[in-house]
Amino acid sequence: MAKGKDKKAKAEQKAQKAAKQAKKAAKSEKKGNAKQADQDSDAEDDVDLDAVLAAYAEEQARFLKVTEERCAPPPPRSSCTIVASPSNRNELFIFGGELMDTTGLVRFYNDLYVYNISRGEFSQISSPNSPAPRSGHAWCRSGNTGKIYLFGGEFSSPKQGIFYHFNSMHMLDPDTREWSLIEPRGKVKGPPSRSGHRMTYWKNYIILFGGFQDTSQQTRYLNDTWMYDCRENTWHEMKVPSVNSQKPDPRSSFSFLPHESGAVLFGGYSRVKTSTNKGKTGKGGPQRDVLKPFIHQDTWFLRLTPPAEDAPSGTAPAMRWERRKRPANAPNPPRTGSTMAYHKGRGIFFGGVHDVEESEEGIDSEFFNELLIWNIDRNRFFPLALRRPKAGGKKQVQAARGRHRGKADEEELLRNLAALETKGSIAGADDMDLDAAVDTTAEVSDSKKDFAIKFELPHPRFNAQLTVQDDTLYIFGGTLEKQDIEITFSDLYAIDLGKLDGVKELHYEEPINWNATIEPSDDEDEDEDMDYSDEEEVEDEDSTKDTTSVDTPSTPATEPPPLKEEVETEHKAQEDPRPFPRPFESLRDFFARTSEEWQRLTMAKQPAGSSSDHSVKELRKKGFSDAEERWWDAREEIMALEDEQEAAGIGEVVNLADRQQDAGAGRRR
Repeated sequence: MAKGKDKKAKAEQKAQKAAKQAKKAAKSEKKGNAKQADQDSDAEDDVDLDAVLAAYAEEQARFLKVTEERCAPPPPRSSCTIVASPSNRNELFIFGGELMDTTGLVRFYNDLYVYNISRGEFSQISSPNSPAPRSGHAWCRSGNTGKIYLFGGEFSSPKQGIFYHFNSMHMLDPDTREWSLIEPRGKVKGPPSRSGHRMTYWKNYIILFGGFQDTSQQTRYLNDTWMYDCRENTWHEMKVPSVNSQKPDPRSSFSFLPHESGAVLFGGYSRVKTSTNKGKTGKGGPQRDVLKPFIHQDTWFLRLTPPAEDAPSGTAPAMRWERRKRPANAPNPPRTGSTMAYHKGRGIFFGGVHDVEESEEGIDSEFFNELLIWNIDRNRFFPLALRRPKAGGKKQVQAARGRHRGKADEEELLRNLAALETKGSIAGADDMDLDAAVDTTAEVSDSKKDFAIKFELPHPRFNAQLTVQDDTLYIFGGTLEKQDIEITFSDLYAIDLGKLDGVKELHYEEPINWNATIEPSDDEDEDEDMDYSDEEEVEDEDSTKDTTSVDTPSTPATEPPPLKEEVETEHKAQEDPRPFPRPFESLRDFFARTSEEWQRLTMAKQPAGSSSDHSVKELRKKGFSDAEERWWDAREEIMALEDEQEAAGIGEVVNLADRQQDAGAGRRR
């Protein structure tokens, strides 16, 4: 019996090693499905998953109400989800995930965390209706209901011998923190169980696409499209108009972003069947079919048409998939495990892994921490580089003095308040100890934490979770592999997408096995960061054809030669009549300069012969909305021009009219 167990143990170790190597190319794919156990894995896992999940449900039922308690940051986990609250601009939600420990056992989570942005604190939510533990699920905020929806995911036994996939839909109310299990109406009960799928929103619908299922024989990738009507509580399986209509190939782990006319899909991962020779020479001999990893780099647009006004209630929109050209400046080399967040009509792309299969013994992987912008309308990628602060100038010195003066004034005010509260005299307040006299200062300092600011992007990783709240990108967790050891992060970072003035480290805890497996590569990271601006200049061919340098005016009276941004602005004006931002121009300054033009454009959009009922306030509001959209749409191009001008020694661009006005008003040189 002992020998038999040893043989099985060795066979199981080999199987686990092979599964781990295959998992490096997909990572969101954790080999799962099926409620029944594999007959050959009884020695490894003799676990009844239905009983385990029932025990979890019974444990959750013991919570009589929703509770929220401040807590430590979430422990490391992979394949979890993060989303910005749709109702509170000060909160982020994190749910679920899994973690493999050093012994190879996997633990799944169903805990819900809330991160308070202004206080920099985590809270944990306990609810009687929490979903079962899972990873590889998908969730997204709704378009107009203010709720968060979750579907699918997977759960397994600790040794991953048995897997279970979910097909349930849950809704989270971000205000009350309460979970609800959705039981849809109608005959269609919803999509089949799956993992690795993606969801996004459009109007009052939730769109779901793709993913994978595991059977006892193989992994099956999906390319079906589903829509959930949040108002009618019904599912619709969306079919292509005809047999010859195009649609994306089956895949998982892709990017799926909302669009005003539907949704946009990019990339993904799957395994495709190919034939190979059994012979060592590769010529002739018998053929055998194998499944090889395939990284998709195509782009698809899902065009949705709302139902007619006279259509019956609950009618689904019309759907059509449209294939687009391959994006310009797409991430190279191709990678999987990259994630993308939506922000003002564009995608924010981060991380990923590229696998090169060198031999049958292992796979050599390259991990990335690049931060890119995907302009959806132009179908073009742009690199994003952080901006280090300039050397301290006169303005910064004055600002620093102002901060010190303000701090001194605040301390004097606190001393006076302390003297009054203790019934002392203000004259004697200078000798008082603030820490002993005023207890409220601890509360003030506790609510405003100081976070480290770094000018290097987070460590390379794949499957990091991204979300955007109030023009700030948040990066949570992710996984890195080194020397066949999996390292899972629990860190949280924030990047201001408008300023790009560094990476704010909200939480960092060094992984247990970090020092033992990873060698420092700070120099390599700095080299990569230094190359971003050069790549941007080389790759942006449209921006470099017109001019090659930027000259500064020699004297104020002499009109300077046309700057590059002026040529660009003129070029853009020929393509698009809308005003174009200037380098170093904030959104507020851009709207102040072009407010009248936006109002004229708003009036011009009205049909001929129609009466105008817009007030001046409404015109300005609509104009600001259009200006904001234009400012963000042109952000990556403007930043490229700013980088060029900073390299040439220009820190600000002012036209001649503005310069003359400033000279006349302030008598400046």
